[in-house]
Amino acid sequence: MVDKITTHQAEDDARNQDILIYVNGALKPRSEAMVSVYDSGFMLGDGVWEGLRLYNGTWAFLDEHLGRLQEAAKAIDLDMGMTVEEIKKALLDTQKANNMITDAHARLMITRGVKVRPFQHPSLSRSGPTFVIIMEHSRPNVPRPVRLATVPHLRGLPMTQDPKLNSHSKLNCILACIAAEKAGADEALMLDIHGFVNTTNACNFFVVRKGEVWTSTGDYCMNGITRQKVIDLCRANGIPVFERNFSLVDTYGAEEAFLTGTFGAQTPVSEIDGRLIGTGQLGPVTEKIQSLYRELIAKECA
Repeated sequence: MVDKITTHQAEDDARNQDILIYVNGALKPRSEAMVSVYDSGFMLGDGVWEGLRLYNGTWAFLDEHLGRLQEAAKAIDLDMGMTVEEIKKALLDTQKANNMITDAHARLMITRGVKVRPFQHPSLSRSGPTFVIIMEHSRPNVPRPVRLATVPHLRGLPMTQDPKLNSHSKLNCILACIAAEKAGADEALMLDIHGFVNTTNACNFFVVRKGEVWTSTGDYCMNGITRQKVIDLCRANGIPVFERNFSLVDTYGAEEAFLTGTFGAQTPVSEIDGRLIGTGQLGPVTEKIQSLYRELIAKECA
């Protein structure tokens, strides 16, 4: 068994050493793509981001991703400085410059921009936003189902840092992942403030019990686009699916568990807190959902 893996593990691709990165309207070689040390994203994590995948020349669910990015920017009172159409053009220009057709991943990042002094107040960012697109050749390569460990770090209330925000400040999730690794797992299973199973540090979380697919209520986790696609596919194909509260006891007794996210689509889980989940391998319901999702991608990205 491969000892250590992550949910965002990809095949090595030498072409990524020569990619061009979009920085504020210019395409820069990877070695020259830089932002200021005074940038509010670098200094304070003050910004939002979005991840996209390219299939057969089409960015999957692009309008939904950019809608989520717009909503996040509005929530933190950040003027993106570009229209959605201008962002699409920047994305497509970067794709063309890198000659990417499929199996690519893009990370769009917008921060409040460069500060005049190294302090917190947003009024110190006076030169407009910083906008970066990192686009890599990226074929997921997760060689086995992932192992999770429950951690004490929670996805909290929306009046602290709303977990629905894809913010640059990911320290809570990073600490959760560190705790899980120190417990011998690959990544972290995080609970909500009531102690119900919620999400992982990097992906949305599902279990399968007696043929039913369960995921959290969505109150304390990222409003994942792949998560919603899975829920919609289950409903359209006669697979019972529920957004509900459930406990670790329910989770340990599940026949299957899997993660969802833009990068890996659906990733099976073998073990949680040392308990084997089902057979520890890809289960039949997860496999069916993977198949339905591939069909959806083929239709959306024809």
